[in-house]
Amino acid sequence: MQITFQLFHSKLKMVKSLLLFLSLILTFEAVSQPVMDCNSKTVRDSLVDIFEKKASKYGFNHPHWEATWDSLLTICPNIAEAYHEKAMPYIRNGDYAKAFEFEEKAVDLDPKRWIAYYAFMNCIFSKNYEKALIEFDRAEKLVPNASVMDHTYSFYRGISYLELQEFDRAEVEFLKDIRQQRRGNETNDIHFNSLLYLGIVYSEMKEFDKAEKYFRDCLQQYEQLPEANYYLALTLKIVGNRDSDLYFDKAKQYFSEGYKINEPTEMFVNYPRQISAQEFAVKN
Repeated sequence: MQITFQLFHSKLKMVKSLLLFLSLILTFEAVSQPVMDCNSKTVRDSLVDIFEKKASKYGFNHPHWEATWDSLLTICPNIAEAYHEKAMPYIRNGDYAKAFEFEEKAVDLDPKRWIAYYAFMNCIFSKNYEKALIEFDRAEKLVPNASVMDHTYSFYRGISYLELQEFDRAEVEFLKDIRQQRRGNETNDIHFNSLLYLGIVYSEMKEFDKAEKYFRDCLQQYEQLPEANYYLALTLKIVGNRDSDLYFDKAKQYFSEGYKINEPTEMFVNYPRQISAQEFAVKN
């Protein structure tokens, strides 16, 4: 029995030694693995650069695009840009409900960076103008006097009020937009679409002299813009100016030649008051 006890004791010591050895190995491996500090902006930005290169090999419509960003989120679930990038295929395919789900997550994680884009999405894509105004107010508080997608916040607020038939407010916003672009220098060029939309506002307000002025100013910046030619033609027709047919023909010509409103996302969505072939069919 003493021999049996000694044998048992010896085996127990071997088991304990083995467990200690395994514990040391696991501890060493845990210590040797670099700890990813997901709260570090430098770390997050570096990871985004790495995974952006991976995703770019596939393109938006490839399943690996979203899977790549999902892989990043398993490492650091607090990277807002990953959710924004996950939204891109859904934006382009018109699944705005899914896109907004991801964009809202991006805003939750990094509101200063993504709130303005979210507001832009509400204005241009979902055409939820009341929501757009609310979100641009939030953006203004977080990042005042800034811009998104080539335009000031006031530009999009102007569009929102225009589409809500609040023309006085739309006028105020577009004039503010123009002031911001000038930055105190009257010689600074103004974005042609700011001039276009302000002209449309004045046309709605039946201030046709002002409407004509801004449409002509717009054409000074972009002569081939179909919308500026089209809305100028309508304005001139209302006031009895025979040049209306000339500008209508120009609008039709430039439209058929492929000239467009020239906004970054125009290939995925129609902008408010953007014309189509239907306008010319009605005229004919």
